Amino acid sequence: MSLPVALQLYSVRDEFAADLRGTLQQVKEMGYVGVELAGFGNYSPMEVKNALTEADLHCISAHVPYDVIAADPAKVLADYKSVGCAYIVIPWLDMERAPGGEDFEGMIPEIEAMGKQAKESGLTLLYHNHDFEFRKIGDKYGLDVLYERVPADLLQTQIDTCWIKFVGIDPADYLRKYKNRAPLVHIKDFTMGENFTGVPYGLIGADTETKKEAMSGFTFKAVGSGIQDVPAILQASLDVAAQWVIVEFDASPERPPLETARMSRDYLRKLGW
Repeated sequence: MSLPVALQLYSVRDEFAADLRGTLQQVKEMGYVGVELAGFGNYSPMEVKNALTEADLHCISAHVPYDVIAADPAKVLADYKSVGCAYIVIPWLDMERAPGGEDFEGMIPEIEAMGKQAKESGLTLLYHNHDFEFRKIGDKYGLDVLYERVPADLLQTQIDTCWIKFVGIDPADYLRKYKNRAPLVHIKDFTMGENFTGVPYGLIGADTETKKEAMSGFTFKAVGSGIQDVPAILQASLDVAAQWVIVEFDASPERPPLETARMSRDYLRKLGW
């Protein structure tokens, strides 16, 4: 038994921006059957929808920044629903809203309100974690506090297995905490030196040299070529009744991104996925 495999298009964002149709065609040819958007780039929703239809790819979800959703939720939900998305995903929090930040408590009812609006529109809101959500609030991880405080029918999980592993937790075990609340699972692989103390997701907005220094000792890899126990994560995805697994890599330092995407898909195919 296996689940359908999608690609998070942030992984090939430059290629997507330069050649929408050509990139989606290549993604389909690799064997992916769906994609997760990371915005529309410079394209209109209709252009993206038409290109997805031409490539015969399902648009299952989209990463949409918190502030973008908050600014005009009705438009965001309508735009992404129009291209076929069933899920809207909050991909990131600024540090003020992150666990331990001064706005964390105030953010929780705002996310609940977003979840209600999504549900009323026929969509489902998810939250995508990094590592900073594993700061403790009392004796609980901040991520768990968020999921405890917002009802499951208004907020589902999108477990990013890379960052779970990065903080020293077994991704498969953590994923099983959220059975029937984890429709989309991110499969992301990497290698990391023993003494790595940097910021592996690259200091968003920082200059190139700062990013290079921050990433020293940490490398995103094609799925199956890093330190993740991918078969265990896939089995856990089945156990929690996930609907899709999604390949993602934040950067591709060793080869062109489309090649990393192809290698990842080929590896999963060898496992019967």
